[in-house]
Amino acid sequence: MDTNYILLAIIIFVIAFIIYTYNRLVSLRNMADTAYSNIDTLLQKRFDLVPNLVNTVKGYMQHEQEVLETVTRARTDWLNASTIQENAGADDTAEKAIKSIFAVSENYPELKANQNFLMLQEELAGIENKIAYARQRYNRTVMVLNMVIQRFPSNLLARLFNFKTREYFAVESERAREVPEVNMQDR
Repeated sequence: MDTNYILLAIIIFVIAFIIYTYNRLVSLRNMADTAYSNIDTLLQKRFDLVPNLVNTVKGYMQHEQEVLETVTRARTDWLNASTIQENAGADDTAEKAIKSIFAVSENYPELKANQNFLMLQEELAGIENKIAYARQRYNRTVMVLNMVIQRFPSNLLARLFNFKTREYFAVESERAREVPEVNMQDR
């Protein structure tokens, strides 16, 4: 009689563990999807501002055409990105190019006083902060999801139900350490 209760308790425990682990994996996967979607939405907002930024500075920065082209190319790369790494690469390129525009703007007093430029600069700075936070949130969620997928015994269920680890939203380490180059020789 006692053996039946022990066996029943073990079966109930195993079933409860399977249900709990499966639901946790689903929740983490959905949280990662939502966090990535939030990054994508913020990048869309930033890249929607890029044409306005380029048009605002174009008249002032004739010598910095390459910087403006880099921002535009990054927007195109982002639109064509199909993986997290491609998306992160385009994001990284755009972020550096936009920072270069703001750095170069210091040499154009009339641009720095332009209301459209100031408004775009402020809006982009706010979006950059939100993007950084969204990246951190996504990467934290992916870290937890990956740990659950890789740890025993939940890894057995993850494999059984075909849960896959996710990539982090990371910039290329070499490029992250580069200082943006600003060339003022052609003046």
